[in-house]
Amino acid sequence: MTEETEAIRTVAGLMVLSARTAPKARGVDEIKTKIVTDIELKKLADEMVAFGERKSVSFFIRDGSCMAMSDACVLIGVRGAAAVGVNCQGCGFLSCQDFLDAYARRDDTSTPFAGPNCIIRIADLGIAVGSAVKTAQVHNVDNRIMYSAGVAARSLGWLDDCTSVYGIPLKGSGKNIFFDR
Repeated sequence: MTEETEAIRTVAGLMVLSARTAPKARGVDEIKTKIVTDIELKKLADEMVAFGERKSVSFFIRDGSCMAMSDACVLIGVRGAAAVGVNCQGCGFLSCQDFLDAYARRDDTSTPFAGPNCIIRIADLGIAVGSAVKTAQVHNVDNRIMYSAGVAARSLGWLDDCTSVYGIPLKGSGKNIFFDR
């Protein structure tokens, strides 16, 4: 392991801390995280490519190639089926109970993200992801938020009860691998 790779793993831990301590609706934490390295990182990259090939989505294949060159990946997901209980109708239903009933009735679990989702929980996810990438930026670690990595993580059964997951691959090198792809 290089000094840069060791530093990346430290920053990944700090990113998870940033996601954990980010503000949450009503102070209830429905965020889950996972740091992926080594063999799991290869497995994630391979699943991204395989998903892209199965679904004919070329950016999954491109992103999988970037993931394979990464030093680590931080996964951040949310339990979006955990209604906040304010009946805001942001999910498209008249009440949180209607939302929960619709979630219980869903029959397609093969979609990239499970829905419907509580919009407030999704906002919590966005804040957690933003806090994590801010931490990576402060420490000069190249990163990119990837929908594709989150889909692959869910496909692998990681962060099992999360309805929505994003991945943030990390790299410490002289050239940012996530741009000019």
